[in-house]
Amino acid sequence: MNKQISILLLTLSCVFISYSQDTLQAVKVVSKNKGLQKSSKITANTTLVTSKELLKAACCNLAESFETNPSIDVSFSDALTGTKQIKMLGLTSPYLMIAEENIPSVRGASQAYGLSFTPGTWIESIQITKGAGSVVNGYESISGQINTELIKPLNDIPFFLNAYGSTDSRFELNTHFNAKISDDWATSLFVHGNTRAAKNDMNNDGFLDNPLAKQVNIINRWQYACAETGWVSFINLRYMNDQKQSGEIDFDPDIDKGKTNLWGSEINTERFDVSSKVGYVFKDMPYQSIGFQNAFNSHNQESYYGLNLYNIKQSSFYSNLIFNSIINNTMHKFATGFNFAYDKYQEFVNVNDYSRIDNSIGAFFEYTYDNDSDFSLVAGGRVDNHNRLGTFFTPRLHIRYNPWEKGVLRVSAGRGKRTANIFAENQSLFASSRTFAILDTDGKTYGLDPEIAWNYGLSFSQKFTIFGKNADAGFDFYKTDFTKQVVVDLYTAPAIPGTHQVLFYNLDGKSFANSLQIDFNLEIVKHFDLRTAYKYYDIQTDFLSGRSERPLQAKHRFFANLGYETHIVEKGKQWKFDFTYNWMGQQKLPETASNPVEDRLPEYSPSFSLMNAQITRTFSSTFEVYMGGENIGNYKQEKAILGSENPFGPTFDASIVYAPIFGQMYYAGLRFKIK
Repeated sequence: MNKQISILLLTLSCVFISYSQDTLQAVKVVSKNKGLQKSSKITANTTLVTSKELLKAACCNLAESFETNPSIDVSFSDALTGTKQIKMLGLTSPYLMIAEENIPSVRGASQAYGLSFTPGTWIESIQITKGAGSVVNGYESISGQINTELIKPLNDIPFFLNAYGSTDSRFELNTHFNAKISDDWATSLFVHGNTRAAKNDMNNDGFLDNPLAKQVNIINRWQYACAETGWVSFINLRYMNDQKQSGEIDFDPDIDKGKTNLWGSEINTERFDVSSKVGYVFKDMPYQSIGFQNAFNSHNQESYYGLNLYNIKQSSFYSNLIFNSIINNTMHKFATGFNFAYDKYQEFVNVNDYSRIDNSIGAFFEYTYDNDSDFSLVAGGRVDNHNRLGTFFTPRLHIRYNPWEKGVLRVSAGRGKRTANIFAENQSLFASSRTFAILDTDGKTYGLDPEIAWNYGLSFSQKFTIFGKNADAGFDFYKTDFTKQVVVDLYTAPAIPGTHQVLFYNLDGKSFANSLQIDFNLEIVKHFDLRTAYKYYDIQTDFLSGRSERPLQAKHRFFANLGYETHIVEKGKQWKFDFTYNWMGQQKLPETASNPVEDRLPEYSPSFSLMNAQITRTFSSTFEVYMGGENIGNYKQEKAILGSENPFGPTFDASIVYAPIFGQMYYAGLRFKIK
């Protein structure tokens, strides 16, 4: 029965995975012993990050799950909150479709901090797709899609424990409980808690390097799968409470909130999610299935940054009906269906009310041709009607061709359209003395127009052997052209010298992002792997002051990862070693020329290197310990907060961060299982 259920779940994955047919192929053909998996049979440029890869770093939350992945750039968003942001193809996460089990998750109000709301131990795998994505889940993705799959109750173990502690006073505890109700039913309860209670100021600027924080995060998952009837379903109930306090070391919110004697900030978020999936595979027709997804979430953030108040509550409902079948034979497949999305925003910036309601309904059709050999194609389109964006069409195309053995050529093209949530996506700017100004007022969201971009991609990869050792090399080039964009301008000099501002306005001219990545990977000896990548970015926008590079984005980056595992000996004993090196080139910095000399920054940041390492000792199949370090070279940004001596003065700015603040950080933890 368990084997039948596993086969059924594999078949039904085409219902719930955004690259419905392609990702199903990925599950079938890639090897199981690699942390990062790329199949020569997948049409789109997709990388599967497995649980094995996630264990190569501490991986405390989703934002920290990409440290060993060259496709994603990870950096800090500001000098106060300790929040990490991700970029793909040089564009920040709002231009990505980030989903949890193919239900859009990090969007709207959760853009700034949402990646830290999914604990790493909950994650079973991550699918990363570069460029234009599938039309099945929506029209918003521009630079790519990231889909996270959580651990499935029917495949889970009865108990899992992970404990973690670090030298920056961060402590975490994860416990997983699982129960098999019957052959067809199972339930899991995941409980996560983290805290940071100690104050750290390693650069002696009077401000906390990392926030005081605590989070409680609970999810209850139910799964049903019956091979005899063809039905499968998931029900998820989730609650999260996250609290952060940052600012000057002596700041006490009970005494100093709203006053100018000490600068401080609190960000308190409460979130509740309910989601369900129901799928059915037609008897005697395993290629034909229907799936129905529904999700409701309530996200409530109350926050202040010094004297800036920012509160946002988002209530959302999402529904997706998908039908998969074939045309004549299994070489010709299609997916079609309908989406509905509703978002109610209650948003307040100081005394200004920016509340609104967004809703949309859309229909999609995606055709897949695959000769199961050297050629496949996925062509999709959708039509949506949005109360603010109007009625519009979104096309997407992916093509794969294998010109010779172990060589894969891919091309893609597609269009994306989205509403820019200018305050939620740029919350780091509240931690400054900048004034906010919206220059356009004719648009339907904040007075601004929607963002529209085309993305084009070309990639090639080749597997081969060197001296009998497996290796592969390849490149990908992606170009993103914005026809409409909300420009976030930190360059234009303010009208009053010595003051700071951030301008939001509609693009008048050109804005583009070109991304080139070259990879080389080699199995040096058995169980000893080298992974390298070089990335070049050319990202420019026409600002009011003229065309310039996008700020805080290195043009050149180099990545290397070394991983070694010893042979497994008696009772599962094993050593695992992992080392990651990142080199970041110069980054263009925002305009500070009008500041006093002591609060000016150069035009470009210096280049620097970061090194992370981890050692894992497995004592048995049920118990292991790990220890590691981040930023082992102890590189720190020289001046992380401008105007820190006068945080309520005109030059205060904690948003210009291009490098780590804390310096070296070491951690240790343990994992225990009951199977």
